[in-house]
Amino acid sequence: MEFWIELVVSVFLVVGAVFVFIGSLGLAKLPDFYTRLHAPTKATTLGMGCLLAASVILVTYQQGYLSLHELLITLFLLITAPVTAHMLAKTAMHHKLDIIERTSDKELSKRARERLAP
Repeated sequence: MEFWIELVVSVFLVVGAVFVFIGSLGLAKLPDFYTRLHAPTKATTLGMGCLLAASVILVTYQQGYLSLHELLITLFLLITAPVTAHMLAKTAMHHKLDIIERTSDKELSKRARERLAP
């Protein structure tokens, strides 16, 4: 295998692993549901995108044609992660989950909850 292919794949793998680790750490360490929601939807999505890009490059080089499996996985991930985060946040607001005290502009959250009430 050529050196530059190995280098690009390795960089994508390391960057993807770092982002997935940061997202996982944020999910475990952040204080409330709303802040924890950002970790897997932002950092982990970018990390998985890097890992899948590395897979596309490697498989395409080895097989000699473009591998569409990883591209479809990436597309599915990029479409579903924001929608899932939105639905989880909306459900949390509906169930009136508490926000930590340090959150700024709590008035915005109160107005959003009032709009959800029937």
